Amino acid sequence: MFKKLLGFFSSSIAIDLGTANTLVYMHGKGIILDEPSMVALAVDKSGMGKKILAVGQEAKVMLGKTPGQIEVVRPMKDGVIADFNVTEQMIKYFIKKVSAQKILMSVPPTIVICVPCGSTQVERRAIKDAALAAGARRVELIEEAMAAAIGAGLPVESPRASMVVDIGGGTTEVGVISLGGLVYANSIRVAGDRLDEVISNHIRARHGLLIGEATAEEIKKQIGSAHPDTDNGEMEIRGRSVYDGLPKKIIVTSSEIREALHDALDQMVSAVKQALELTPPELAADMIDSGIVLTGGGALLRGLDILFTETTQLKVVVADEPLLCVAKGCGMALDHLSDQRVYLNRNK
Repeated sequence: MFKKLLGFFSSSIAIDLGTANTLVYMHGKGIILDEPSMVALAVDKSGMGKKILAVGQEAKVMLGKTPGQIEVVRPMKDGVIADFNVTEQMIKYFIKKVSAQKILMSVPPTIVICVPCGSTQVERRAIKDAALAAGARRVELIEEAMAAAIGAGLPVESPRASMVVDIGGGTTEVGVISLGGLVYANSIRVAGDRLDEVISNHIRARHGLLIGEATAEEIKKQIGSAHPDTDNGEMEIRGRSVYDGLPKKIIVTSSEIREALHDALDQMVSAVKQALELTPPELAADMIDSGIVLTGGGALLRGLDILFTETTQLKVVVADEPLLCVAKGCGMALDHLSDQRVYLNRNK
């Protein structure tokens, strides 16, 4: 009875705590927050520590433009916590932002957070502890591949296999799901951020031009592609010359960027092939009909579905609203907190 009362007065939320973006899903309301996983820190007056100046979108607009005493950081790296204290403050900020007017007798929320399949128990414990320190009453974890499959609408409880590839900011998650559990799961730390880094390094090496993170990401979105059939013209970019330090602009083509991304994309393809090789034969046979579903921001790279189709000989489709799949699946898992569903990770 007491637990029911707690559930009535508390709110349940799901958090897709991503390397690039954090999305929050509230029970009964859907996705109510989508902001960059960034925090702006400023040296306090004493000079002994740093205080949080801005979080989320407010922090992102400062990226690459801050004076010396301010820095913009990502407290999440490769899907796991890189800075515990800053992550705790970021989660606390997002919880506070999504919480409506607190009613009398309200209690802290129950939270479901997704974690990379390849994260260690120590890394999972850190995420759980950060959420508890931020004010959560109870924290449950779910693997990102499972959350992505649920959010994409795949029949996860069916005995027939479903395969999902979630390409986020820090990690690419590959999962094969059957009977409500992950039959195969793997996580590689090659994803959207690595593609941005590759583009930035290429522009510096080939053209002698220094560009920031935001420019590299814009190049990826505007003219990035994974297959020759989807090359998308050219783009003018501006930055600083490595030779004389002066502002400079150049033109880069879609085919040039595709060639630069080749090795990183090849690692993603290898991860998918490995998943198919290690999947039990009966389930692998199911994929001839079910194919592969792509989710995450990386799924929006032009021609990625064509590249995977050619290399696996399977039907590959991009999920509806791929950026929201993990958050939606994480939110749907809220409905099953009271039962012993296989796909909720109960490991402490």
